[in-house]
Amino acid sequence: MLLTSIIIYLAITVAIGAWSTRLVKSSNDFVLAGRSLPLFLSASALFATWFGSETIFGASSVYLEEGLIGVIEDPFGGALCLVLFGLFFLRPMYRMGVLTIGDVFRRIFGKRVEFFASVFMIPAYFGYVAAQLVALSLILGSITDLTLVEGILISSGIVVFYTFLGGMWAISITDFIQTTMIVVGLLWVSMMVASEAGGVQNILSQAPEESFQFFPTGGAISWINYFGAWIILGLGSIPSQDIYQRVMSSKSEKVAVRSTYLAGGFYLTFGLLPLFIALGAKVLYPELYLENKQMLLPTMILAHGGLPIQIVFFGALISAIMSTTSSGLLAPAAILSENLIKPFFGEKLKDQSLLWILRGNIVLVALVATVIATMESDIYDLVAGASILMLVSLFVPLTAGLYWKKASPVGCLLSMMVGMVSYLISDQLNPVIDSHLIGLIFSILAMIIGSISFPTRTPQLDELS
Repeated sequence: MLLTSIIIYLAITVAIGAWSTRLVKSSNDFVLAGRSLPLFLSASALFATWFGSETIFGASSVYLEEGLIGVIEDPFGGALCLVLFGLFFLRPMYRMGVLTIGDVFRRIFGKRVEFFASVFMIPAYFGYVAAQLVALSLILGSITDLTLVEGILISSGIVVFYTFLGGMWAISITDFIQTTMIVVGLLWVSMMVASEAGGVQNILSQAPEESFQFFPTGGAISWINYFGAWIILGLGSIPSQDIYQRVMSSKSEKVAVRSTYLAGGFYLTFGLLPLFIALGAKVLYPELYLENKQMLLPTMILAHGGLPIQIVFFGALISAIMSTTSSGLLAPAAILSENLIKPFFGEKLKDQSLLWILRGNIVLVALVATVIATMESDIYDLVAGASILMLVSLFVPLTAGLYWKKASPVGCLLSMMVGMVSYLISDQLNPVIDSHLIGLIFSILAMIIGSISFPTRTPQLDELS
């Protein structure tokens, strides 16, 4: 019955994607839902941005080992990103009225920077989508006899199908349904765990003391790396197409700003529920915790939950991960189509042709992510690596381009390249401070030195201020 319910749910999701096709008339409809989403759709889409495998599987297992200080990156950093985006980045970019964040780089710095920014951005999504496919496969494997690879292939096919058909419209509509499932499912399971454990206070009283440690206790290095954990998602996901496309799909600037604040609050609130559920599961069923930390929650529900709560919980799990996967597919497909392929054709490329290129690139991204998913199964590491790549290469150029009038194209290119190279080198040397902090510092220095040494005015900045 559980498997039948999941199949029905997946069929409904695919049907919504097929229905959404009628709303897609242009590439703008496909990538940004025609910039017409109301607040409830916009906020739910943003909330669902990261509420996937890392939050439910990765963060909950890391929390049990390291406490709150181990999950600063997510959900705390994720909520911070949404708030910062709404405060400082949304308004100037929304007013540009462009399709992708690659277009934003072109408007500020020119076509050469657009090209390199796009090239640096796309690879980050492969690992990100791969993490979601692994998680979906783990869920399917827990209720069927599917192997990891078989589950990955089936999961990829389902998400590709409805994203291919409806684009951002399909993502937005399904995100609203999926957000509802997430909230209901997590609240229900939280109440079940609390009831079986004798109340919330009983669970908290049995938790190790370090479970609630929020600040580092060591010296300066500990505090520096603590800051580094905040900014992986907190700053690293700001220059990302998946956040951009969800925010810019709002029907107005005011709706867009409100949706970031609402989504940030919801994400932090409900992002803590999987941690509480995991803690309760460890207290109630320590033998399950020792078997497989990443699969603690679904294993607990299968072993000790009734059919109704199994249906709701697994529906919530699948909802959370599918919403993240679909957005992760559309984002690099949009960058690849709009910023790397379209410039070669210029005005000759008709919008309907671009629409089919977008759909074809969704399949291409899915193929690459599927291969990666079969090679690496650590969800938390896959997601963190994606955000780090954008932090060390794109965050500084975007921020400087919007707020520093002396920022130049040469400075931007140097910042991207030096930041990425210094990160990759330091990551092999195991420095005392996190390697992505080193990459960020070098990215800032390169931006300053390059812009001062090779100044070029960017008139677009005056229009944005």
